[in-house]
Amino acid sequence: MTGRENYNDLHVFMLVAREGSFTRAAARLGLAQSGVSRTIRDLEARLGVQLLVRTTRSLSLTQAGEQLYRTAQGCFQSLDAGLATLAHYRDIPSGTVRINASQHAIDKVLLPKLAIFRQRYPDIRLELISESRFVNIIDERFDAGVRLGDEVDEGMVAVRITPDLEMVMVATPDHFLQYGFPQTPADLMGHPCIAYQFADGSLYQWELLQEGKSIKHRPQGQWVFSDSYMEAAAAKMGLGLAYVPEELVSDELERSTLIQVLKPYSHRLAGLYLYYPHRNVSPALRVVIDALKL
Repeated sequence: MTGRENYNDLHVFMLVAREGSFTRAAARLGLAQSGVSRTIRDLEARLGVQLLVRTTRSLSLTQAGEQLYRTAQGCFQSLDAGLATLAHYRDIPSGTVRINASQHAIDKVLLPKLAIFRQRYPDIRLELISESRFVNIIDERFDAGVRLGDEVDEGMVAVRITPDLEMVMVATPDHFLQYGFPQTPADLMGHPCIAYQFADGSLYQWELLQEGKSIKHRPQGQWVFSDSYMEAAAAKMGLGLAYVPEELVSDELERSTLIQVLKPYSHRLAGLYLYYPHRNVSPALRVVIDALKL
């Protein structure tokens, strides 16, 4: 045999040999008997050997035909087994799911909701990669990312995974003993504030509400971080006033090791969304989406 054989013709040969009849094979294939006969003749011509012995009443394999049948049968069985494995991947969620998210999102949302995968989906590998910068999830080969709702790129499919985030302004009791309690946003100018820096070097300006209008405060202080967890940690150490999602400091507020101020002026951020580039997702990503969505 030279070159690559036509697998369709081999399939026809296998069926003729198995059925022992051109007529029955043609019926199974939905083809004319003459077409099946021509396929076998062409196959024999290309191989240079006779595969079938034809009489008016019977059809049998030659020695060469027997050898080809055994070889082809083994190959087709291996192919069927491989296709069955693909069906397993289609029907049973498995494989790797890479998600880009902040440490906050991983700790407070992804880990709590996806921990059940250890028992439920042991064939899924979860890679939860923490980044404070915005990344292009397609270029950096992530299956999905997590961002606040108003930061999701256009053209992405977005699924809400948290309610809106309640922001709180907090510091230690000692901080307020030294600097006093601010009564209005204007009073923040007298307080060292902990800042959040974006990947482009710009600082997050605290979004506040005053008399129904949105205002912004540019934090001034000694400490700048690129992670909300570090902002909260710095506030707990008495390094300044921080403006962070409430769930990061809920325990400290309950124990009064941190105190919230300017509550009527605090803002809500759009909730977190899982986003991905298309709707034709893998079964593994689909079960991740289903586990995370509200």
